[in-house]
Amino acid sequence: MLVVDDDPTVAEVVAGYLDRAGYAVDRAADGPQALTAAASARPDLVVLDLMLPGMDGLEVCAKLRATGPVPVIMLTARGDEDDRILGLELGADDYVTKPFSPRELVLRVESVLRRSRAAAPRGGELSGAGLTLDTAARRAAKHGAELALTLREFDLLAHFLRHPGRVFGREELMREVWGWEFGDLSTVTVHVRRLRGKVEDDPARPRLITTVWGVGYRFDSDPSAAGAVRDGAYPEDDPQRGSAADRETRP
Repeated sequence: MLVVDDDPTVAEVVAGYLDRAGYAVDRAADGPQALTAAASARPDLVVLDLMLPGMDGLEVCAKLRATGPVPVIMLTARGDEDDRILGLELGADDYVTKPFSPRELVLRVESVLRRSRAAAPRGGELSGAGLTLDTAARRAAKHGAELALTLREFDLLAHFLRHPGRVFGREELMREVWGWEFGDLSTVTVHVRRLRGKVEDDPARPRLITTVWGVGYRFDSDPSAAGAVRDGAYPEDDPQRGSAADRETRP
């Protein structure tokens, strides 16, 4: 496991808690050191500070992703929602906002690792609406073209493909896909939006992963049979309705 933070106190605390939880931990103080460490020994997971000197955490995350899949938990001191979820938009699997509880961080690490280390998921191969998932190899494709999905995006799409036509609320998705009983529901919103950007022909007017107003999300394996887009079907696309997290919880 690799902890990347330019604050030696934070890095020491995080590494100490992870070490006591039984993980072997390497540390890096900046982006180049992190990339060098990851190249020499691929980590099982990276705890990555967003605000690094020179090469920031977002760039480091992108470069790590370019060399192969690795779970990333982003640390951020930013309070604005758009900034807090920016790491998720660029492929991080989770984020923790500073100041944070080290014990909570360890729980998040354990949750992400359980997903990434799980044996071949149920179902073997899943398919629907031109999408295919090889759950053993963790490979996804749309009409034969491979999709670059993060750990959570893959799990979320697999969950939808296993339950076509069923509506899931964000709390339910957080429990069943993330394995969390609590957390920031905007995490789910961001992952759905990002997944739409990869599987929809027109992400601005999604037809596969649709929003059921006041309830949650539904995957339609046959969008032509699901009916035309109805007024208000995609409330998250209307900026007059408030933030995405707020809009999704209104009746």
